[in-house]
Amino acid sequence: MVLVASPWTSAPQGGILSRLIFVATMVKAVVFDLGKVLVNFDYMIAARRIAARANISAEQLMAMLVGSPVFPRYERGLISREQVFEEVRRVSGFQGTMEEFAVFFGDVFSEIKPMIELQAALRKGGLATYVFSNTNDLAIEHIRRAFPFFGNFDGYIFSYEHGLLKPEAGLYEVLERRSGRRGGELLYLDDRPENTQAGAARGWGVILHESPEKSRQAIRNAGLLV
Repeated sequence: MVLVASPWTSAPQGGILSRLIFVATMVKAVVFDLGKVLVNFDYMIAARRIAARANISAEQLMAMLVGSPVFPRYERGLISREQVFEEVRRVSGFQGTMEEFAVFFGDVFSEIKPMIELQAALRKGGLATYVFSNTNDLAIEHIRRAFPFFGNFDGYIFSYEHGLLKPEAGLYEVLERRSGRRGGELLYLDDRPENTQAGAARGWGVILHESPEKSRQAIRNAGLLV
């Protein structure tokens, strides 16, 4: 059986439509991105809670932080949560404690239940499953504590633990080493085209995640769901 991954446009001006075809019977492990695939997030929730104890609006805080290198550096593991806290406090005048900031910053997630059900079904069917995410330690602490589904994976590869960010090849190599799988043995779901393209370049099966319904149908069409 053959699965055609969800297509992405590789040339925005009229161009070429690329699709990856792989043999579904080769798949031994399914790799899930975290944000916008398994959980939704909204950092304006945190910005509003911080701004309520600060000297600027939530919108001003978000505008300052979006262009700042602080969060990419945090997700790469180059700076600590305490350094992030100090930067937020510096730009906003936040009057709360580090502990309050950690709660505000972590509590921005909600489950995407159809995708959690999909992961459970795949694992029940005998496939290994992995989380593969650009993320940080505060987010992971909260998700582990708040969402029981998160304990039901065979492995976890987080950017901040390895000093690498998707789509850098080194992080994909970590996933291959951890899983013991390569090429068409891996099926990878991510909502960002540059990340799926990096997986496809390594011979992975990929699905560009657009909605739970589309991703589930692609996997069902491949015969990977009983």
